[in-house]
Amino acid sequence: MLSVLFGAGMAVTAVVALYYQTGHAMEFSACGGIIILFGVRVARVSGPAPSQLGHRDGFLIVILAWFLLSLFGAAPLIATGVCHSIVDAVFESVSGLTTTGATILTGLDHMPPSILFWRSMLQWLGGIGIIVLVVAVMPFLGAGGMQLMRAEVPGPVKDKLTTRVSETAKVLWTLYLGITVLCALSYGWAGMGWFDAVNHAMTTVSTGGFSTHDASFGYYGKPALHILAVIFMFVSGVNFALHFAVMRKGVSLKIYLADDEFRFYLMGLCFFMLLIGLLVAHGTESGWDEVVFSVVSIATTTGFTVGDYSTWAAGPVLILLLIMLVGACAGSTSGGMKVIRLLLSFRHARLELRRLIHPHGVMHVKIHNHSLSSGLAESLWGFTILYLVSFFVIAILVALSGVDVLTALSASAACLSNTGPGIGDVGPASTYASLPEMSKIILMLGMIVGRLEIYTFFIIFIPEFWRK
Repeated sequence: MLSVLFGAGMAVTAVVALYYQTGHAMEFSACGGIIILFGVRVARVSGPAPSQLGHRDGFLIVILAWFLLSLFGAAPLIATGVCHSIVDAVFESVSGLTTTGATILTGLDHMPPSILFWRSMLQWLGGIGIIVLVVAVMPFLGAGGMQLMRAEVPGPVKDKLTTRVSETAKVLWTLYLGITVLCALSYGWAGMGWFDAVNHAMTTVSTGGFSTHDASFGYYGKPALHILAVIFMFVSGVNFALHFAVMRKGVSLKIYLADDEFRFYLMGLCFFMLLIGLLVAHGTESGWDEVVFSVVSIATTTGFTVGDYSTWAAGPVLILLLIMLVGACAGSTSGGMKVIRLLLSFRHARLELRRLIHPHGVMHVKIHNHSLSSGLAESLWGFTILYLVSFFVIAILVALSGVDVLTALSASAACLSNTGPGIGDVGPASTYASLPEMSKIILMLGMIVGRLEIYTFFIIFIPEFWRK
């Protein structure tokens, strides 16, 4: 089913190619048709779907889907000749589907619309997870979808929006589509061409960061477009369950401000905007527009740029790198460790300090006025350790492949957090094209590990996972 839906996305891109008459319609049609036939054939050979999916089934389906769809996504890039290397094509596809935004392509301003649209489509499908889309239609196959949702939806807190998982998936995609349409209309009305508006809307709401221009949002000199991008990046970094609650109960800022994670997210952004703005204001030509845009873009792991922040002083750049690793809210389309994990870590550390003063006191970490279970606290620390270990291992392997330390560290952080641009040779003014192929393969794996939220990936290496 995933293959059929993915092939349909290529068919839509073929229509775009026919409309603009710039070629590649045949390549996208052929690739889409083959992938659809593959999906249909597998469905027929496999027989009826099981009535229920176990936890292990859900994890394995999600892992295999991300790897398989990444290969499928590379097919048109190879068939059209845009990428001359299989590694480069798969890298671009993985980067798109995981909404990382790290690219190896240049000359985007003169690239055929079909290629630009396919890159945006990859990010839009990967943003909230094509797995969730399939969950919406899974009842037609006779298979339950909660296991897929648990493996796919990012973040430690997975509130069910509705009683049925298929309805939950439909709610998520309705919100996702609605915000995307609103974003595209806003960009168009503010002066962006409609093709660019649609593409940038897909990559803004997915917090992916692919652009139709080499200069990204720096191509547009209108402050109104920058402001709109900041607004929609911020909105996309908020938990979609919170958006749903606001829609259901009536649009009110009180609902947002009552959420612990949202308040921490908002205050963190304001604090770092002010801090970096004051630091950058001395000795650079960057204005507040660039600072605000860069902080929101990096914090939401979108990766759009309006300037080269790597030219800033070391302090502000290092702060951006740390913000990149954290990301935005759980249940959003952003990558990173998620704000709620940082908030819970702070509260847990404060609790441990209080226990030193009151060793016999009964105290709990609370979030949203609910006590945090010991199991979730242990999971939090386990995730943090695995995340940091993954970051350093990826950075070391990239450095061993012949990349300088600064580039290795920033590329690893940018790919694991699904942000895209880093610093050094992979800064906002550069691409990942110059990296050795081994580095690209390692970073591709890092993108998928980050997108699958660590646990979903590493669970397959536990021997008990394979035992009946």
